[in-house]
Formats: sequence, C-alpha cells, structure tokens
Amino acid sequence: MKRLFVLMFIVAGWNAQAQQSKPLQFKEEIFDFGTVAEDDGPVTHEFVFTNGTNRPIKIMNVQASCGCTTPGWSKDPVAPGKTGYIQASFNPKGRPGFFNKTLTVTTDLDATPLVLQIKGQVNAAGSSEPSDFQAMNGSWRLKTGSFNLGKVYRKDEFTSRDFQILNSGSKPVTYSGKFTGPSYIKVDVTPKTLAPGAKGNVKISYNGKLKGAYGFQSDNVEIQTDDEINPVKSFSVYATLEDYFEPLKPEELAKAPQLRLGITSLDFGTVSASGATREVTVTNSGKKDLTIRSLQGNCSCVTASATKPTLKPGESSTIKINFKPQDRKGTQQKAVTVYSNDPRNPVQRLTFSAYVD
Repeated sequence: MKRLFVLMFIVAGWNAQAQQSKPLQFKEEIFDFGTVAEDDGPVTHEFVFTNGTNRPIKIMNVQASCGCTTPGWSKDPVAPGKTGYIQASFNPKGRPGFFNKTLTVTTDLDATPLVLQIKGQVNAAGSSEPSDFQAMNGSWRLKTGSFNLGKVYRKDEFTSRDFQILNSGSKPVTYSGKFTGPSYIKVDVTPKTLAPGAKGNVKISYNGKLKGAYGFQSDNVEIQTDDEINPVKSFSVYATLEDYFEPLKPEELAKAPQLRLGITSLDFGTVSASGATREVTVTNSGKKDLTIRSLQGNCSCVTASATKPTLKPGESSTIKINFKPQDRKGTQQKAVTVYSNDPRNPVQRLTFSAYVD
C-alpha cells in the first residue's frame, strides 16, 4: 500500500510538472505559409515570444532541419516580460510541392530544445499543368477542393489566406465580384478575369470574433463567375478558432488564472453501445477567476460539459465527458479540447481511449 501511495505521488508530480507554463510563450509554434510561388523568392515569418520567467533568457542557437531554411533570432538576452523573436526564411527555389520544416531552438535556461514548424505548398515556377491542381470546380482547378485557413484568432480583424487557382478551360473566366457566405467571411479573386491556362488567387478572409465560436469550424461560400461549365462555385471554408492573449509581464502572469487538469489522458475501458461518462478534475491554481469558455469534442460521438464553468482561485470542479459510440466498434481514440481564459495555456486537450463491444 505504501509503495502504491509513493507511485501515485510521483505520477501526480509528473502531471503537475507537465502542466507548468513554458518559459518562452510563443503566439504560435506552427506557421502555414499557404501557397508559395517558386519564382517569387524566399518567404519569411517571425515567431514572436515572451519571456515568462523571472530571469533573462538568451537564445543560444537555432538549427534548421534543411539548408533551404535560414534561421535568425534575438541575439541579446530577453528580459522577463519582454519579447524576442525566432525568424524563419524559406527559399522555395527548386522545391515544388508540399514542405514541412522545423527549427530547433536552444536557450541558456533549459537543455531541452523547443521545436518550431513552418509548412506550405510551393507552386512550381512557370507550371500551369493541370496535374498540379487536382480539384476541379468548373473551369477552375485548385490544389484542394476546400479552403482551410488553419488557426484563426477570435479578434475583431480579418485573417486572410490565398489559395491558387488555374483556369483549365478554353475561355476566360471572370469573377463577378459577388459571393454568398456568412458576414465573417470575405472573398476576393485576382485577377478578376482569368485567361485560359492562367493562374490566379482566391483570397479568403475570416473574422474570428464575428464568428463567435471556438475550435474547428466549417462554413460554406459560393463564388459567382461567368464560367459556362459551373458559374456558381461552392466551397467549404475551414478554420480553427481560439482566443488571442496579449503578452503579459511576469507580475501579471503571477496574478492570472491558471487551469490545471487532474489528468490529461484516461481509459474508458470497455464501453457498450449505450456509451459511458467519465469525470476529470479541473482546478484553478491561479490568482483570478478561471472561466472555461468552451469544451469541444473531436467527433459527434463526444460531448463534454463543465460542472462549474467559473472557478475562484484555488477552487476545483469537474468536467464530464460523454462518449456514445453510435456505430463505432473496437478500439477508439478520442479527445476533448478545453478553451479557457488561462493566458499561459488557453487551449488544453484531454485524450481518452475506449474499447467498444
């Protein structure tokens, strides 16, 4: 019994340590360039971070996974509460197709490196072959049949992404300037008239605050053209929404709410077709009220609810997870994403496994 208690204590310590905030608080650790033209030269992105510790941190080295990516970084020590940057410059020359590169960052604080990621799609120089554009919509060809914007912050501004199109028809296709869609999505096409064999871009702009939701979202837009084959072009628009938090000083972070999950993974065991429910403890270990803003299951078979959405400092409650297998059988791996006002870790994930008879 004593050994069991010691083991439980060690596991709890591991869980607590895993949930501590990162010393370098990045606004994002993955950046998608979208479509990049091979002949337009290098593209660059800066990963901005805040020093969330009480001592200066110096970036010792940034190692790129490929010679096509040139790193840069803040050379001087970054004081507590101040911001620094890691820069990634990717050269698409001679690299058509999908790319996914990493930057390994080491500091004088911790021997464990942090890994940042850039990705995107390089459009081959001078290429207008239909084989590069697999999705058809009338005379338009695209690399995918939908528009995925990736992560979009719930800010009152529009986040934009460009998606390349090719006119594979024998006649010019003109965008009328009109589209049908929700108010939080805007559409533009350049050039307005696309000659046969020519390439252009569809710009999708998305306002996360106007959408007013969290997590993965799916919408639809219809773009009006004079295309004889399919004048009204329908597309799905995907985005993953989360809150944006301004960088905080160490003294502000010390007073902020902090969400701690009792566990981050669990086993439902064997589940019948009628489903099962489990509970996970959630605690506010911060100094201000914690609000659980949304709970999102990763499929229709998973729902979750907070017994008490707002927790005072030091208060604990539970998150109830309901799993209804529906027609699913065998081993299942599912997840619930927790969105809160914890500025250190506003998005946390609970994963669970189950075996359905």
